[in-house]
Amino acid sequence: MPDSNRTSIRARVREQAEGPGGLCELVREPVLGQELPVFKNRKRSLRELLEETAGREGVEYLVEGDRRITYPEHVRLVASVAAALRDEYGIGKGDRVAILAANCAAWPIAFWATVSLGGIVAALNGMWTADEIAYGVTDSAPKLLIGDRKRLAQAAGTSIDVPTLEIESEFARLESYAPDASLPDVPIAEDDPATILYTSGTTGRPKGAVGTHRGLIGFVDGTKATATVNFLVDMETGDADPAAAANRPQTVALAASPMFHLSGLYATIVLQLAFGGKLVIRPGRFDPGEVLKLIERERITLFSALGAMGPRVAEHPDLLKRDLSSVTNVGFGGAPASPAIQERMRKAFPNASQNLGIGYGSSETVAVVASFTGRDYLENPEATGYVAVGMEVQIRDDEGREVPPGTEGRIFVRSAWSMLEYWGKPDATAETIGADRFLDTGDIGRVAEDGLVYINARARDMILRNAENIYPVEIEYRLDKHPRVRESAVYGVEHEQWGQEVKAVVVPEPGEAPSPEELGAWCGETLAAYKVPTAWEIRTEPLPRNPAGKVLKNVLQGAPANVVDE
Repeated sequence: MPDSNRTSIRARVREQAEGPGGLCELVREPVLGQELPVFKNRKRSLRELLEETAGREGVEYLVEGDRRITYPEHVRLVASVAAALRDEYGIGKGDRVAILAANCAAWPIAFWATVSLGGIVAALNGMWTADEIAYGVTDSAPKLLIGDRKRLAQAAGTSIDVPTLEIESEFARLESYAPDASLPDVPIAEDDPATILYTSGTTGRPKGAVGTHRGLIGFVDGTKATATVNFLVDMETGDADPAAAANRPQTVALAASPMFHLSGLYATIVLQLAFGGKLVIRPGRFDPGEVLKLIERERITLFSALGAMGPRVAEHPDLLKRDLSSVTNVGFGGAPASPAIQERMRKAFPNASQNLGIGYGSSETVAVVASFTGRDYLENPEATGYVAVGMEVQIRDDEGREVPPGTEGRIFVRSAWSMLEYWGKPDATAETIGADRFLDTGDIGRVAEDGLVYINARARDMILRNAENIYPVEIEYRLDKHPRVRESAVYGVEHEQWGQEVKAVVVPEPGEAPSPEELGAWCGETLAAYKVPTAWEIRTEPLPRNPAGKVLKNVLQGAPANVVDE
């Protein structure tokens, strides 16, 4: 728990920052039929955000292999590609451009060019099967599909009927199409759609969450506001060094998250551009050894350890052979990180040991709902942060009634930045967003008295055993602390007498073979008897995960491996 003095300081600092004349001043304005708080001083479109980067002479934005692109050069490339998209493919306001590719420099350039035209980027999952690609293209109905050779070949056998552009052989032509072009000047409204990110559960087809220009700008401004509040609190408590902050070098971020995912698009492509950071892109599948080489060579300062990425890097035999001193920030997201995983990352990156952070959000919320870093995270490793500036969070029971602080329930979120809708799915939209614009996240959690948010489980993951509610994450955290366990996943399986029983899937550390009896006794030391798993699976293969790093429990339960559970 944070000390009461720090909590009161945070409340006062935040009130001052959000108030009239504050560094993060909020005002209330009509947004999609509701009066909602928005930042008074804000950009009105992503193109406006991009335009201000043209003056960053000599500052690199994108690095891919030997190719290094400065901010001014990036703006020129975007303007040229936008002109080609407009002249050759007829892309205009509201038109969709689908991107189906592994991480590469062409991905962000195509993104910025499309949204600068007022178009909408449909970010297609690069891990989809041919059938899923065909569905995504049909659903988003793009005027153009931009893809890499491998994924376009995979889609070639489908019934897709849309013009395509192969990145390897054709994108360079767009980059040189109009070298003296200016950025487009088509009017863009704040609530115009900018992105379609596909998210899905264990059943049904994926749904396209539509992010607006307002939403993505809100992602940026909300992150800045949170950083500002945190810094002011640390200043008052003596945890910040103003001189070090003033001389902080350019952030160098490893673009490891897939760019079709919010962590790769919103939190990497958009956020680093807004902050003046550099993105180092490594194409291909995640390889911890190659990542370590890249961290050393490019002096990476920010590493996002989503899902299994962090542990795979931390446990690689080359860890101690590489100079990792440049890494001063390690971030988690996509799913809660157990205290055991946090400790592994602190040991792997000692210069970031006091600056780990975590954020909670989704394709539907667009902007970050809650986050924290540094001392607060260190002292509260099972929380996911304080509610972000401009965000409103309610915890509701099964009847939709708001519950008191500290009580668990379904998490509802409201802000000016949430998704506009699920693309072409009004019924699904109505089920998720109420008339008051409160969005049902589908997550279960609580907001403590001190304002910290705790995410306990996806609603569908909750186990009901003999009428007792059991949240898997609590058991997973305990198992992950076992010295012989690398990772674990817990879910419910049907039981004739109990309704459900608790099953644990455990991946031991290499060379280890803990028994179910040993692990059960370990759990029983800190957990109630009804929470201790009674069904066990000890496996050597890594747990299946989606691109955001979340464990695919539906795959563990027998669903096809290509079904993505967001």
